[in-house]
Amino acid sequence: MRTVVEIKKGINWVGAVDWDVRDFHGYSTKKGTTYNSYLVLDDKVTLFDTVKKPFKNDLLHNIHKVIDPTKIDYLVVNHVEPDHSGSIPEIVEAIKPEKIFCSSKGHKALLDHYHREDWPYEVVATGQEICLGKRTVTFLETRMLHWPDSMFSYIKEDALLISSDAFGEHWATTERFNDQVDGAELMRHAVKYYANILLPYSGLVQKLIADVQKMNLKIDVIAPDHGLIWRDNPMQIVQAYDRWSKQECKRKAIIIYDTMWHSTEMMAKAIADGLIESGISVKIMNLACDHRSDIITELIDSKAVLLGSSTLNNGMLPKMADMLCYMKGLRPLNKFGAAFGSYGWSGESVKHMVKAMEDMKMKVFGPGIAQQFVPNHDGLKKCVDLGREVGAAINESVPA
Repeated sequence: MRTVVEIKKGINWVGAVDWDVRDFHGYSTKKGTTYNSYLVLDDKVTLFDTVKKPFKNDLLHNIHKVIDPTKIDYLVVNHVEPDHSGSIPEIVEAIKPEKIFCSSKGHKALLDHYHREDWPYEVVATGQEICLGKRTVTFLETRMLHWPDSMFSYIKEDALLISSDAFGEHWATTERFNDQVDGAELMRHAVKYYANILLPYSGLVQKLIADVQKMNLKIDVIAPDHGLIWRDNPMQIVQAYDRWSKQECKRKAIIIYDTMWHSTEMMAKAIADGLIESGISVKIMNLACDHRSDIITELIDSKAVLLGSSTLNNGMLPKMADMLCYMKGLRPLNKFGAAFGSYGWSGESVKHMVKAMEDMKMKVFGPGIAQQFVPNHDGLKKCVDLGREVGAAINESVPA
């Protein structure tokens, strides 16, 4: 889709919409995404970020609608990940910029990706400014949010923050602004984006928010590199990041399980009964049906994580092993944990899940429940009791 949108006088969205992408390094993008690029018309015409390589023609076509691409003076690279820089070689060839602005880590990453030492790099650091004419751009390095090279670009005359991969969503739409779409759906996409991309860097997000507050920036618009542009109450997404990065939990538990012959499923439902009796909101998520990235989205505000898997070849079922590998990388904090599962003749899955949760610094309740074959009434009662025990702990630790 090729449609230019003016987001401020003389500042245009010229990016690309990817309707078809369904996986983003393990994160399900069921509704596609956008690759946002911004063109600023001033004495020094400046392009902020490019697009994924297959969409280079969309970007060039949109630029042509506004200006001859050869009249672009500067290229700003806020982030070198290939979904934003993949088309840079072709774009640099087309526009022949005077300067390419990037962070010091961005300079290294551009060399490592594209091996072009002849490009006109200009390395910038936090607080450094460049004049475009009527406008001034201030740079703010945001290392590890979520790559070492990441930075923001702030145009103070327009109170516009170009925020790279922060404050975005994976959502392909014909609309460009947050006030043009359903707000509840937008926030669902935003929290999923945070949970699956930025969660490991929550401490850095807290520091960044504090640094931005100290700078006392006036922000009318936040323009991320994915998804919708925040022009209506843009600070709402900053406030949401503040909450999510604190990893504050609700009186909520998530039960994640995989099952062979439904015995572990029976145990999951019995544990849920005990939690519900304790007044806890419960999400039961079956790994045969629910994608790991949707599970992590529910995990972000859950106080307890209860894992269930049958034993297969002295270990967990493959989907549970996959889930735990993914979860461990995202490093959730402040969680209770418990494990359960059925087995035929060995029963190792429970101890493996307990070990995985301990490695993630969760407070684990007991050794877990290992049930041979099909649980009877007494076996299910143990599961209900486990739910009650975890529920009581949640109620004690999370304010009403």
